[in-house]
Amino acid sequence: MSIFERYLTLWVAICIVVGIAAGHFFPAVFQGLGSFEYAQVNIPMALLIWLMVIPMLVRIDFMSLRQVGSYWRGIGVTVFINWAIKPFSMALLGWLFIGWLFRPMLPEVQIDSYIAGLIILAAAPCTAMVFVWSNLVRGEPHFTLSQVALNDAIMVVAFAPIVGLLLGLSAITVPWDTLLLSVGLYIVVPVIAAQLYRSWLLANGGINAMNRVLSVLQPMSIGALLLTLVMLFGFQGEQIIAQPTVILLLAVPILIQVYFNSGLAYILNRISGEQHCVAGPSALIGASNFFELAVAAAIALFGFNSGAALATVVGVLVEVPVMLSVVWIVNRSKGWYERGVAVRHNTETRAAE
Repeated sequence: MSIFERYLTLWVAICIVVGIAAGHFFPAVFQGLGSFEYAQVNIPMALLIWLMVIPMLVRIDFMSLRQVGSYWRGIGVTVFINWAIKPFSMALLGWLFIGWLFRPMLPEVQIDSYIAGLIILAAAPCTAMVFVWSNLVRGEPHFTLSQVALNDAIMVVAFAPIVGLLLGLSAITVPWDTLLLSVGLYIVVPVIAAQLYRSWLLANGGINAMNRVLSVLQPMSIGALLLTLVMLFGFQGEQIIAQPTVILLLAVPILIQVYFNSGLAYILNRISGEQHCVAGPSALIGASNFFELAVAAAIALFGFNSGAALATVVGVLVEVPVMLSVVWIVNRSKGWYERGVAVRHNTETRAAE
């Protein structure tokens, strides 16, 4: 894990302070940036999002989808958690905590927007950071790559329908044209561009050339994320100063969702008899989010000043420390996991073969 990734929570906290201060002292600058858009797309933000997302997608080899059948138990759990449980459980948690329990403590005008942001965050499964978490739990690298590639492929076609459905169920007006435009701009275009660039790098220098390029692009990607956060908090500053508890309240359903989904995935893998080196990354991808996409989609759909944008940023704020705690739990529970009846049976069967 690079220094940027290891201390991401610290950088996000600094960006909060810098963004709020900049928005307070230079409001005209942020108003100008917010107005620089075309067809509902903010141009500076779009450029930053592409710089965030494309380097991460360059690491994904979609040819690894051929290996999906080798880890069918873990893949099945991953797909089930990410697409049948995670977005819907977050919608329920958002309604329960933000729409009901915490409602008196939050600005009434932003309640629906906060819930929308949480839904968008949960509907975007993690991509690049999964490789970091998988390495920390000694995960099977081929499985990790194949599950990320499969999730990205599903995300191209499933992200918009799931977000639209859940926003509709939450009685939030869905701007379908903007939602579909966001999918095209922040999923389809980056996936195509990243795969073309990956193919070119491999053809003209091999895997070593690609790794050298990624070592340069990855810090730039994190830097683009941090600059995006400065812009977001520049717009959100007055609201946060007025309601400093908003961030803590939004973190509650996010934290519950992380531990619920990772725990459920871990247990389902144990019941199915999957190896620990597969169960670890399967649980971790179910717990984390593709927050770069979530931030972009929330801004495109609801704007910089929205509660939706703020909710996705809270996801970024808690990502690293919470995921490191899940890594610790997975590593410490390995002995318990491998004592599972189905796990021991499948291990003995593989050994006999």
